[in-house]
Amino acid sequence: MKVTYFGHACFQVEIGETKLLFDPFISPNELAKEIDIKAIMPDYILISHGHEDHIFDAEAIAKQAGATLISNFEITSWFNKKGVTKTHPMNHGGSWNFDFGKVKYVNAVHSSSLPDGSYGGNPGGFVVESKEGNFYYAGDTALTFDMKLIPRFTNLNFAILPIGDNFTMDVDEAVIASDFIDCKQIVGMHYDTFGFIEINHNEAKEKFSKKEKELLLLKIGQTQDIK
Repeated sequence: MKVTYFGHACFQVEIGETKLLFDPFISPNELAKEIDIKAIMPDYILISHGHEDHIFDAEAIAKQAGATLISNFEITSWFNKKGVTKTHPMNHGGSWNFDFGKVKYVNAVHSSSLPDGSYGGNPGGFVVESKEGNFYYAGDTALTFDMKLIPRFTNLNFAILPIGDNFTMDVDEAVIASDFIDCKQIVGMHYDTFGFIEINHNEAKEKFSKKEKELLLLKIGQTQDIK
């Protein structure tokens, strides 16, 4: 699978010819100023929760690309009112078979409200299964024992985990999370964007390496094949 990093918690994962975009927050991110959102044309947009730093560009990209937006019921309903007509509502524990594979909406320990103060439902993450491989996009979350349920149902090729601390789990807890989900390839997210979540890259990679695991910290705009 090809994984492209657009900064903060925003990734595009290509499964065959299908493009999945996660938590699009690009335009306000000074670190991602070289990214042109008009060039991003996903087939699906998956949103973990309602905070502005995860949905800012979702409406614009969904409309320009004609993408289907996948999230919890509250968030998809909120976007429906903004004229995003192609949505698929989900909730915790539920799964659905799409044309690219299966998506399961799983628990995350965080908060969720939409930019106008509307209720954003409960935050979540996504487990995606496909013919090309399986991965877990955790969204913003603390370390939680619920992660231990994932390998009971799915063998993961890689996982995208938050590592920035303050608002989510930190690097040390992400290492434990990688044990819980039984996954050796971890892509870091939700770090460096703000002063609260800046990390030491080399130190973070070393902590995973000591556990015989790999932490990938992609550069913004970088695309990498992950198997």
